[in-house]
Amino acid sequence: MADLPILTITTFLPLVGALIVFLIWEDSEVARRNVRMVALLTTCLTFLVSLGIWAGFDNSRADFQFVEKVEWISEGGIAYHMGVDGISMLFVILTTFLMPFCILASWDAIQHRVREYMIAFLLLETLMIGVFCSLDIVLFYVFFEAGLIPMFIIIGVWGGQRRVYASMKFFLYTLLGSVLMLLAIMAMYWQAGTTDIPTLLAYDFPADMQTWLWLAFFASFAVKMPMWPVHTWLPDAHVEAPTAGSVILAGILLKMGGYGFLRFSLPMFPLASDTMQNFVFALSVIAIIYTSLVALMQEDIKKLIAYSSVAHMGYVTMGIFTANVQGIQGAIFQMLAHGLVSGALFLCVGVVYDRMHTREIAAYGGLVNNMPKYAVAFLIFTMANVGLPGTAGFVGEFLTLLGAFQANTWVAIFATLGVILSAAYALWLYRRVVFGTLDKEALKAMLDLNTREKVILYPLVVLVIFFGVYPSPVFDVTTASVDNLVATVQAAIDSEARSALAATGN
Repeated sequence: MADLPILTITTFLPLVGALIVFLIWEDSEVARRNVRMVALLTTCLTFLVSLGIWAGFDNSRADFQFVEKVEWISEGGIAYHMGVDGISMLFVILTTFLMPFCILASWDAIQHRVREYMIAFLLLETLMIGVFCSLDIVLFYVFFEAGLIPMFIIIGVWGGQRRVYASMKFFLYTLLGSVLMLLAIMAMYWQAGTTDIPTLLAYDFPADMQTWLWLAFFASFAVKMPMWPVHTWLPDAHVEAPTAGSVILAGILLKMGGYGFLRFSLPMFPLASDTMQNFVFALSVIAIIYTSLVALMQEDIKKLIAYSSVAHMGYVTMGIFTANVQGIQGAIFQMLAHGLVSGALFLCVGVVYDRMHTREIAAYGGLVNNMPKYAVAFLIFTMANVGLPGTAGFVGEFLTLLGAFQANTWVAIFATLGVILSAAYALWLYRRVVFGTLDKEALKAMLDLNTREKVILYPLVVLVIFFGVYPSPVFDVTTASVDNLVATVQAAIDSEARSALAATGN
């Protein structure tokens, strides 16, 4: 395992699948079926290979493992440098795990340009995995930005009626924030003389420079998550994207912002992170409360879940910038749980949309009468979204609130209101869609989950409950890296405080 370039294999295996799909030129039903099969087998094989990372990962180490390094751009000292630690490894697994479900969800829903669609998804998987494995900041930026292109195409070509508007808004918002990050990367290279992430993590940037670098990175990651008030692209993108696009958008792409905060903002700019803590807390609390209230007003199922995602990401940013173990562990777990739960909710929307071709809440009602299996699965995911104990959604929210109580009691109190509001909009949605009288003629003909849909939803049901009852497999992986991160940040803050005290004494 140590000699096998498992990260490179995991990262670029989907690209090999995309090349095979590209070579299937014939446009016939048989060819389309073959394209789907190649894409599904490729994503399943990628997931199995990625499990080798988890199997060989040493939980006791806080450093990067499975490291691969090859010279890339010699003039700038930029390398193809890959590796994972306890923070990034699980995001790689989450990415490879969700992709086969996306292919299955698109099996019948996508009927035109199937070949191009599968190529876009396989390319997107390679770029997403690359983000979480990169140990060179330029390589990270390339993967981070290139991921915009296939998602832009997926929304713009296979989306709804306003797909062009939604895709352009998504692209412009995320690109604008990332331009500032590029400037910050150039400044870091001029200051430290390297783009190597492990080296930069150990570099002590001047305090005044940290603030500007932190703001530049914040502009990119805040849009990506997204945080209030730069969240407005997300509901449009979710509503217009095909089901699988919404799953990846909520399940993985949003997590890149949180991962960026954990990989760059907090450890590289600890003094600026400490200074900006209350600013982030304020934005997080506003996101939790405001977007939850907005979710209550929605008449479109996808848009309601999209605003719910913004609210849940508020807990993530709050937890990260508590800079304590409970808050950061909670934020990581919340991101992983949200990836499963929100992805599952969008898949549930896709099930009824494929039958009715509408996302309007008012068009449904009484589905429990003729879709009981669907009703149970949707209920479990709804309860997890609310944060019911015994589901994966509870663990992350509880720990982020616990960390917030240690950092700022008032922030935790206001953030707790989000738990009440999430119950309000989630249960309201469930009651309108599932309960009530089955009096609409179009709904009476709807059939319960078919075999393909059971294969998609049932594993997610099992995992949501499993990690809610037994979260240790996640914490076993993240503990060493999170402890090291918190210790590094606290040491930098304490050192600056001692220097300030000494300067005052002089």
